[in-house]
Amino acid sequence: MKQFVIALFITAIFVCGGFPPVSPAVAASDGASVSASMPVNINTAAAAQLYVLPGVGKAIAERIVAYRSEHGPFHSVDDLTNVKGIGKKTLEKLRKMITVE
Repeated sequence: MKQFVIALFITAIFVCGGFPPVSPAVAASDGASVSASMPVNINTAAAAQLYVLPGVGKAIAERIVAYRSEHGPFHSVDDLTNVKGIGKKTLEKLRKMITVE
Protein backbone atom coordinates (compact mmCIF):
# COMPACT_ATOMS: atom_id res chain seq x y z
CA MET A 1 0.00 0.00 0.00
CA LYS A 2 2.83 2.40 0.90
CA GLN A 3 4.49 1.80 -2.49
CA PHE A 4 1.18 2.47 -4.23
CA VAL A 5 0.76 5.83 -2.45
CA ILE A 6 4.33 6.85 -3.36
CA ALA A 7 3.79 5.85 -7.00
CA LEU A 8 0.52 7.77 -7.07
CA PHE A 9 2.22 10.84 -5.63
CA ILE A 10 5.05 10.71 -8.20
CA THR A 11 2.54 10.27 -11.01
CA ALA A 12 0.55 13.25 -9.77
CA ILE A 13 3.70 15.39 -9.78
CA PHE A 14 4.41 14.50 -13.42
CA VAL A 15 0.81 14.94 -14.53
CA CYS A 16 0.50 18.34 -12.84
CA GLY A 17 3.76 19.60 -14.30
CA GLY A 18 5.98 19.41 -11.24
CA PHE A 19 6.07 21.11 -7.91
CA PRO A 20 4.48 24.55 -7.50
CA PRO A 21 6.86 27.48 -7.88
CA VAL A 22 8.54 28.71 -4.74
CA SER A 23 7.26 32.06 -3.54
CA PRO A 24 9.78 34.89 -3.78
CA ALA A 25 8.67 36.09 -0.35
CA VAL A 26 10.77 34.90 2.55
CA ALA A 27 9.85 35.22 6.21
CA ALA A 28 12.44 37.18 8.15
CA SER A 29 13.20 36.18 11.72
CA ASP A 30 10.90 38.91 13.05
CA GLY A 31 7.99 37.39 11.12
CA ALA A 32 7.88 40.04 8.40
CA SER A 33 7.64 38.90 4.82
CA VAL A 34 10.59 40.10 2.75
CA SER A 35 10.96 39.93 -1.00
CA ALA A 36 13.91 37.82 -2.03
CA SER A 37 14.27 39.27 -5.50
CA MET A 38 17.76 38.93 -6.79
CA PRO A 39 20.12 40.56 -7.12
CA VAL A 40 19.79 42.66 -3.98
CA ASN A 41 21.07 46.22 -4.34
CA ILE A 42 23.25 46.73 -1.26
CA ASN A 43 23.02 50.51 -1.71
CA THR A 44 19.24 50.64 -1.36
CA ALA A 45 18.23 47.46 0.51
CA ALA A 46 16.79 47.65 3.99
CA ALA A 47 18.28 45.48 6.72
CA ALA A 48 15.35 43.03 6.38
CA GLN A 49 16.16 42.51 2.69
CA LEU A 50 19.85 41.95 3.44
CA TYR A 51 19.03 39.56 6.28
CA VAL A 52 17.68 36.92 3.89
CA LEU A 53 21.04 36.61 2.14
CA PRO A 54 23.16 33.58 3.10
CA GLY A 55 25.77 34.38 5.73
CA VAL A 56 24.12 37.69 6.63
CA GLY A 57 22.45 37.70 10.00
CA LYS A 58 20.47 40.48 11.60
CA ALA A 59 23.56 42.13 13.14
CA ILE A 60 25.54 42.12 9.88
CA ALA A 61 22.54 43.40 7.92
CA GLU A 62 22.27 46.31 10.35
CA ARG A 63 26.04 46.94 10.05
CA ILE A 64 25.74 47.11 6.25
CA VAL A 65 23.00 49.73 6.51
CA ALA A 66 24.96 51.68 9.16
CA TYR A 67 28.16 51.57 7.08
CA ARG A 68 26.27 52.81 4.04
CA SER A 69 24.73 55.65 6.06
CA GLU A 70 28.10 56.69 7.45
CA HIS A 71 30.29 56.27 4.35
CA GLY A 72 27.86 56.71 1.47
CA PRO A 73 26.99 54.18 -1.22
CA PHE A 74 29.17 51.18 -2.00
CA HIS A 75 31.11 51.69 -5.24
CA SER A 76 31.51 47.95 -5.87
CA VAL A 77 30.38 44.76 -4.19
CA ASP A 78 33.99 44.28 -3.05
CA ASP A 79 33.55 47.28 -0.73
CA LEU A 80 31.27 45.09 1.36
CA THR A 81 34.39 43.58 2.98
CA ASN A 82 34.83 46.94 4.77
CA VAL A 83 31.84 45.98 6.92
CA LYS A 84 32.82 44.16 10.11
CA GLY A 85 31.80 40.51 9.85
CA ILE A 86 32.02 40.20 6.07
CA GLY A 87 35.17 38.57 4.82
CA LYS A 88 36.26 37.24 1.47
CA LYS A 89 34.45 33.90 1.89
CA THR A 90 31.13 35.55 2.71
CA LEU A 91 31.57 38.01 -0.16
CA GLU A 92 32.13 35.15 -2.61
CA LYS A 93 28.91 33.47 -1.42
CA LEU A 94 27.03 36.72 -1.98
CA ARG A 95 28.69 37.98 -5.18
CA LYS A 96 26.06 36.64 -7.62
CA MET A 97 23.19 37.73 -5.37
CA ILE A 98 24.13 41.37 -4.79
CA THR A 99 24.67 44.50 -6.86
CA VAL A 100 25.48 48.17 -6.35
CA GLU A 101 23.44 49.44 -9.33
